[in-house]
Amino acid sequence: MSDADVGSAGSTETAEPGTIDMGLEVVTLPVSDVDRAKGFYQSLGWRLDADLTAGDDFRVVQFTPPHSQCSIHFGKGLTASEPGSADRLILVVKDIDSARDNLISRGVDVSEVYERRPPGLESQKDRSYFAYASFSDPDGNGWLLQEIATRLPGREWED
Repeated sequence: MSDADVGSAGSTETAEPGTIDMGLEVVTLPVSDVDRAKGFYQSLGWRLDADLTAGDDFRVVQFTPPHSQCSIHFGKGLTASEPGSADRLILVVKDIDSARDNLISRGVDVSEVYERRPPGLESQKDRSYFAYASFSDPDGNGWLLQEIATRLPGREWED
């Protein structure tokens, strides 16, 4: 298969849903100072899962947000990405105002809540999927809080 054959962005065919369970478990964040990043994510109240070192060239620190199925990790010897280059990491919350207040109480600089709606949905009253607030870690990795109080139909996997 050539590079030109990979993907089907222009295809109108719908692929069947996969049958093999796959879970996104960890996202790697590029940071410049592991201890500073560790302090920041601890201050958010996230669970520290691991802080492992193997010699002078490898260290991995892993955190999990409360009740999340996906964790983050960062460290030394993990990625060649530039520190701060991760963007639009989305944390889904049921109540964005409470989540924002909680982060502010922990010393995080969080934007005001704002709404982004696609054309045609401006009149919808429910702000699920459309309300956001943003913040960054000390390296500039960008996070978004997204309020989802009511899920869209079809967003659950069938057993």
